Amino acid sequence: MDEIWDGVVAEFSDLPSLQTATRLVIRLLVGAVLGGLIGYEREWRGKDAGLRTHMLVCLGTAFVVAAVQQAHMPFEDMSRVIQGIMAGIGFVGAGSILKRTDKRKVEGLTTAASIWFTACIGIVVGLGREASAVIGTLFALGVLALIPDPKHDN
Repeated sequence: MDEIWDGVVAEFSDLPSLQTATRLVIRLLVGAVLGGLIGYEREWRGKDAGLRTHMLVCLGTAFVVAAVQQAHMPFEDMSRVIQGIMAGIGFVGAGSILKRTDKRKVEGLTTAASIWFTACIGIVVGLGREASAVIGTLFALGVLALIPDPKHDN
């Protein structure tokens, strides 16, 4: 029975201290909140990719980057993980872009860009750069809220 318990403990030993667990929880909370702010703006404007989508994108990217960093992966390898995240998130954003043949109009580009930038924020949060992530989020919200889209905000 001790062997089983030791195996269970070993599998859950990736958070070796309360400080490490606290840092992970803070990063995930900050990622969810910052992604939520951008998602709320998108939802408020009636866009399909709203609060939950942006929260999950930011939370997911922050989680993966924090876990990789916690595993003490070399920077070169971590940069490949980040590259993979950014390439993959492009497919999520592409799903929000629609070409309307009847109107000869493309819609969803701003939402796709907001999804991509939300992933960037999540990466920065995952790296433990929460203050930088807050500044980036404020800039993104400024762009979305203050700069009018002549095509009625894609």
